[in-house]
Amino acid sequence: PRSKEELAQLETLVKNAVDFIKSGKAQKIVVSRKEQLSVSDFSVWKVYKKMLNTYKNAFVYIWFHPKVGLWMGATPERLVEINNGKFTTMALAGTQQLKGDVKDVVWQEKEIEEQQYVTDFIVEAVQHSIENVQVSKPYTVKAGNLAHIKTDITGELIEVNLLEKLLKKLHPTPAVCGLPKNVAIDFILNNEGYNRKYYSGYLGEINRNNSSSLFVNLRCMEVKNDEIDLYVGGGITKNSLPEKEWEETVVKTLTMKNII
Repeated sequence: PRSKEELAQLETLVKNAVDFIKSGKAQKIVVSRKEQLSVSDFSVWKVYKKMLNTYKNAFVYIWFHPKVGLWMGATPERLVEINNGKFTTMALAGTQQLKGDVKDVVWQEKEIEEQQYVTDFIVEAVQHSIENVQVSKPYTVKAGNLAHIKTDITGELIEVNLLEKLLKKLHPTPAVCGLPKNVAIDFILNNEGYNRKYYSGYLGEINRNNSSSLFVNLRCMEVKNDEIDLYVGGGITKNSLPEKEWEETVVKTLTMKNII
């Protein structure tokens, strides 16, 4: 079956990423895969309404452009929000299936470390653009059927019109790419073996009522006539286990599969 091939491919990719990290060249690399589903009678509006009702804490969207195609998603990850000079972002990483209450979730060192990398990266990236930076303690949040570790980061813009500068500094964050950023980008481009297209990019609303709100394009799908492409990934650190990383991507596909 196709999934056996996909499993072998991802496990090799994860193993290569772990070896690369252990050799001291990187701290974290996010690797991903695409899963194709065949569908019949796919109703865009029914699926969109179901997404809105199911994922109330996510940025839920439907987007079409003749050159881009049709994309839908329910992403839990805010990249940047600017509202009347106030800046808000989040460090979101670490994933496990949510089986009970959020307060009962226990995290392993691998996930805690992975999320801390994201927090540290963001705080450093915004330091010359934001003042009065406040960083919350990490806490567990629910995103659909998953739990993640989240830290809230807020502050005030040093001057207006810093959105473009902040985006260049922040994107892609270690939550979708890795650390160091350029080393991770090269590893992904040379090893992932497929085109992410708009997965792990960002989208949202700019300059609407004096505010801009942009989200990272995760938990998303590309809709073609009778086929849907799902995109999923996971953060690899020196402690990552290939079979666990595969399971994490399978769990992440359920966000969209449950809707379809």
